[in-house]
Amino acid sequence: MSNNSFDFVAIGDIVTDAFIKLREDKAEVVCDEKGNACKISMNFGDKIPYDSVKVIPAVGNSPNAAVSAARLGLKSAVVTDVGDDSYGKEAIGALVKNGVDDRFIKMHKDKVTNYHFVLRYGAERTILIKHEEFPYEITPLEGAKWIYLSSLGENSIPFHHELALWLEKNPQVKLAFQPGTWQIKLGLEELKDIYEVAELFFCNVEEARTILGDKSSNVPGLLKAMHLKGPKIVVITDGPKGAYTYDGAEMWHMPIYPDPKEPVDRTGAGDSFSSTFTSMLASDLSIPEALKRAPINSMSVVQYIGAQEGLLSREKLEEFLANAPAGYEASQLE
Repeated sequence: MSNNSFDFVAIGDIVTDAFIKLREDKAEVVCDEKGNACKISMNFGDKIPYDSVKVIPAVGNSPNAAVSAARLGLKSAVVTDVGDDSYGKEAIGALVKNGVDDRFIKMHKDKVTNYHFVLRYGAERTILIKHEEFPYEITPLEGAKWIYLSSLGENSIPFHHELALWLEKNPQVKLAFQPGTWQIKLGLEELKDIYEVAELFFCNVEEARTILGDKSSNVPGLLKAMHLKGPKIVVITDGPKGAYTYDGAEMWHMPIYPDPKEPVDRTGAGDSFSSTFTSMLASDLSIPEALKRAPINSMSVVQYIGAQEGLLSREKLEEFLANAPAGYEASQLE
């Protein structure tokens, strides 16, 4: 396989996640009546028993997306950095096992691989994160069909600008941008050039309002406002209300695919949706057809711990679609 033959190349940080399931009798979630974020509470200074722990290597928004694309039958690779430690070696092995090409992974001496702690309480999670500072560098990918950009460390601002320039010079390569937490906090102005070269953009309603500084607009208004910032196709998810797309001409809505049972863990639901939608466009499907398939992978992922175990093959995805309940259709909005 040459460097130029990939359908899907994901760029972003990789991490090992330790999923710690908290005992519900040793912790509690406290919410107020003002609509502020709920808080998880445990007694300070205590030794707090937990129920179980599951360690999963080679995760993170972009590695999750690369595995998703590979499962769906695309030629997939990831551009990322690891430390020269056991976690880094394990991460590379896990990606290769999942069909993701590892040639663009850089291993750095005297660096440690990112390691996060995921506190699970019911189906929700709180993640303790720390990104190692890696020297991000542009990887020539002139023949790639799609680049999928997501979470990077706080020292990556120059890399974003270099990537935007590279994409301007290589317009045959399409960019899908699913910003991570820090990229969202940076706002539009700092990453203006990335938004302007994006073919495809993903976020949820709350993230769209944060990025745009708009707390009042409805989803159609947010879609149009985000489209004006540069992305040719904007996708905004709204939890149980489904997902919406806008390409400057047509606006579509898609309901969620019903969960077969109560979700186990919501980690990776967004990654699976975004990567599946991108993979379907990379497979030359239309926006409505891609929109039908993306929620199915999200439904499957939340039935397992972690972001990758529940990712579907293309065959299984199509099987779920063929057996979709009545009303599971993309509808065009006025």
